[in-house]
Amino acid sequence: MVQRRAYINALAGVTPPHDVHHLFIDWAEGQIEDPRLRKLFMRMAERSGIDHRWSVLAPPGGAPHDRPGGFYHQWPGTAERMRCYAEEAPKLALGAIGRLREKADLDGVTHLVVASCTGFVAPGIDQIIARELGLEHVERTLVGFMGCYAAVCALRTAFHIVRSDRAARVLTVAVELCTLHLQKTQQLENLLAMLQFSDGAGAALVTAEPEGFEMSHLFSRALEDSAELIQWTIGDTGFEMTLSGEVPNRIRHALERPEVRATLYDGWGAEEVDSWAVHAGGRSILDAVEKGLELPQGALAASRDILARCGNMSSATLMFVLAELMARPGVGKGVAIAFGPGLAAEGFHFERVAQ
Repeated sequence: MVQRRAYINALAGVTPPHDVHHLFIDWAEGQIEDPRLRKLFMRMAERSGIDHRWSVLAPPGGAPHDRPGGFYHQWPGTAERMRCYAEEAPKLALGAIGRLREKADLDGVTHLVVASCTGFVAPGIDQIIARELGLEHVERTLVGFMGCYAAVCALRTAFHIVRSDRAARVLTVAVELCTLHLQKTQQLENLLAMLQFSDGAGAALVTAEPEGFEMSHLFSRALEDSAELIQWTIGDTGFEMTLSGEVPNRIRHALERPEVRATLYDGWGAEEVDSWAVHAGGRSILDAVEKGLELPQGALAASRDILARCGNMSSATLMFVLAELMARPGVGKGVAIAFGPGLAAEGFHFERVAQ
């Protein structure tokens, strides 16, 4: 029996034009009344590994968003935030698709898979994108509210489509507007969580054509007794993120277990893997993966580069990391992995196609 294969032919990503990282730090510092906690927040911000984070929201006159005239001056309700999502998310997604078109021929797309967890709209964002691209008759799949590992789920869906239909050409998109959900709070843990998040969109073309990265060995594994560590709930003022400080340690300890490592490597020896595409959820997450798997220094360089330049763009982040690796010479065999609500790990193997 001939084994059917699927390939990520090309990847691209875009961010909005407004860099809000240092504006947020200035704002958050002013929210914390306790001098000791304020000092701790600033120290954590300096050690975050993030230089830039991007938003679709333009700060008025360069001031933080909650100043008069800014989006958060009145701390809008969920409805207003969703109106902004419905307008801005398709634009950002189309920008990523336009960047992808510079790298790959997108004619003849048969399927569209879209992942997003930072907004809801009907007709869905998948329908809006399809209409703008003139793809109203393609098959569509929307992966919603799965969090940071949703790009894996979207690419996995594309993988299965291509393996079942050799003629399929699957346009896969992850788009997130995390900064729509800034919350007014003095809680240190919540401010540190918001310190990570950014807006971005990634796009990929997945086909049966042997170009780019071959996908294989898909895996999914939930970490025991961890459901409360990452929570993403809908409140009256947007989506409220709870990200426990226990997450890095829980990930590290899980990756130290032989049965978990066996799931990740799945037939590959550790020495065969020369590249890692790890979701850049934060510096502490990347440190935990590096230590838990006993990886050499620099093994997560691509993920750290994306974290520094873009922050945590939820599901879109892994697309950026994979695009970075695809552009780098010397990448042969790699493992892609992302962590999210559950607490769960989702991933797959990728291997560059010999030219």
